[in-house]
Amino acid sequence: MADFWVTEAMNGFGMTVQVTEELCHRQSKFQKIDVYQTSKLGRLLLLDGIIQLTEFDEFAYHEMLAHVPLFAHENPRRLLVVGGGDGGVLREAGKHPELEVMDICEIDEEVIETAKQFFPGIACGFDDPRVRVHIADGSEFIRDKEGYYDVIIVDSTDPGGPGTPLFGERFYRDMKKALRPGGVIATQAESPYLLPEIVARLCKVSRQVFRSVGYASILVPTYPTGTIGACVAGDRDDITLPARPVPPDLAAKLRYYNSAVHRAAFANPSFVARLIG
Repeated sequence: MADFWVTEAMNGFGMTVQVTEELCHRQSKFQKIDVYQTSKLGRLLLLDGIIQLTEFDEFAYHEMLAHVPLFAHENPRRLLVVGGGDGGVLREAGKHPELEVMDICEIDEEVIETAKQFFPGIACGFDDPRVRVHIADGSEFIRDKEGYYDVIIVDSTDPGGPGTPLFGERFYRDMKKALRPGGVIATQAESPYLLPEIVARLCKVSRQVFRSVGYASILVPTYPTGTIGACVAGDRDDITLPARPVPPDLAAKLRYYNSAVHRAAFANPSFVARLIG
């Protein structure tokens, strides 16, 4: 088969990737799942036509979404990942030996199965013996976990699909209740170029619930606009600063995250600073 091109188009923006082979096309109960082999970027995962990751640059997103909140906490023991069915956040979180519990709540079991089949280098996060998998709606799962977790990471799809409830105010208040004192959250918070209204809303909701809030920018070339962000929040004086250093053995395993990048990610351009208030 000759090479062809796959395009994600959304809100007037697009990202087009040259692919060489369709590896998977399935319709789950919740969404369309596609996997392609690309000519330059390794394998590509799309959900409902939206790029979720490529093997080329997934490390940037997964490292930042995992390590920023985990290093913003002084001593995380219990972690919940909501969404994240590809296993990338779990893979990164597993590099923290202090974690005792690593729960993941993913609504679509077929995303996990697809990741294990086609992205073993990412889905290896599920192999950690500390991981407990819950197939459920994260917005409902979290409601009976009051005062249990130290860190909650929301690796969701965009609003409009099965991830829609994860962008509402009630979910943020439920996350606050599910945290132990000193807890930290981090949520996939979109691009300020592509979905500025979502960025503004998530930061506003977070400020109504938590004492300290920041928007951390992440450079990911294969996401439309090349950027995405994480909304990080908690009840400490300054959530944007690491609470502890990165151990040398862990630093040697990382390709994107370090303490300087942690701090710099929250230094927003003026238009983003105005957007998030």
